[in-house]
Amino acid sequence: MRPAHLLQVLDREFASTREGHHTPVMLWGPPGVGKSQMIAAVADRHQVPLIDIRLSQMEPSDLRGIPFKSGDMVEWAVPSMLPDADRQGPAGVLFLDEITSAAPSVSAAAYQLILDRRLGAYEVPEGWAIFAAGNRQGDRGVTYTMPAPLANRFSHFEVELNVDDWAAWAYARGIDDRIIAFIRFRPDLLFDFDPAHNPVAFPSPRSWEFAHRALRKFEAHPDLLSGSLQACVGPAAGIELNAFIAHLDQMPDLDAIVRGDPVAPPQEIDLQYAVAAALVGRAIRARGTPEALTIQGRILNYAGTFPQREMGIMMVTDMHRALGDELFSVPEFADWSQQVADLMLYKG
Repeated sequence: MRPAHLLQVLDREFASTREGHHTPVMLWGPPGVGKSQMIAAVADRHQVPLIDIRLSQMEPSDLRGIPFKSGDMVEWAVPSMLPDADRQGPAGVLFLDEITSAAPSVSAAAYQLILDRRLGAYEVPEGWAIFAAGNRQGDRGVTYTMPAPLANRFSHFEVELNVDDWAAWAYARGIDDRIIAFIRFRPDLLFDFDPAHNPVAFPSPRSWEFAHRALRKFEAHPDLLSGSLQACVGPAAGIELNAFIAHLDQMPDLDAIVRGDPVAPPQEIDLQYAVAAALVGRAIRARGTPEALTIQGRILNYAGTFPQREMGIMMVTDMHRALGDELFSVPEFADWSQQVADLMLYKG
C-alpha cells in the first residue's frame, strides 16, 4: 500500500483506540522506505507521545520485568519504558520497531502485550495504539521468520514506494528542490536496492534525505560534493545526481518567472523537471505572504508553457498536494485548468 494510504490507515487505527476497535498494525518493507517516519508522523499529527521500543536490542526479561518478593508472593516490576497513563498520558503510540530482528524468545514475550494489551498485571492504557515495523527476510537484514502466533496478532501492510507521495513528503520536509527534481526525472532511483549485492550505500527515501544534508554541507566544496553524495546514495546514483546538479546552471531565470516576465521553458527534459520542482518550492515558500496569490498565479501561468502539458500537470498537482484546496482560490487556476481540461478528462 502506498504511503499516503498507509498514513490514513494508521490515523484511523489510532483513533479507533477510543472506540475499542483497534487492531495492532505491522508494516513490512525494505530498509530506508520510511516505515518509522510514518508512525512517528501519526504521533506528531495527533500530538501524543511515541514510545519506540527496539525489540532487536532486548532480552525477554526487559519486557516482562524483574521479579521481586512481596511477602509470600512474587511480583513483577513493570519496565518503565512501557506506556503509563500517569507518566505519559492517556493516549499515545507504542511502536515495536525491528520486530522481525528480535530473537524468538523476545517475540514470544511480546505475544500477550500485542494481542491482549497486557503483560501479567500490566495493561496498556486504552488510548494507546500498538504499531510495529520490520524488514522482510529477502532484504538481507538480520531477520527471523515471524512466528505464526505473533503474525496472527497483527493486521499486515506492505509499504509500496510512490514517487508522488515521496515528493509531497519531501516538499513538506524542506528537501532541496534539486533532489526532488532529480527523483522526478529518475523515479527508478527513489529506491534501488539489490539484496544479492548487499550494498552499503544505496538510493532510498532515507538516503535521499542524507543526500540533501550532504548538498547543504558540501555544495561550496565541489571537490568533496560528488564523493559525499556517493557516500549517501551509492556510486552510480551519486555521480548521476552530481552531474544533474552541475547541468542546472543552464536553467532559465526563476526570479523572472516569478516576476511574470515572459520566459521560454527549457527544451531539455531534465531542466524541465528542475524548473517544475523549483517553482513548486517557490509557491510553497510564498505561502502566507502578501504576495502569495500573485506568485502562485504567475507560476500557474508558467505551467501552461511547457512543451509537454503533462509536465505542467505534474507541477500543479505537486502544488495542490502541498497547498491544499487554497490553490483553487488563485485566479489563474481556472485559466490553467481550462487549458488542460481535455487532457485531464482523457486521463480520468
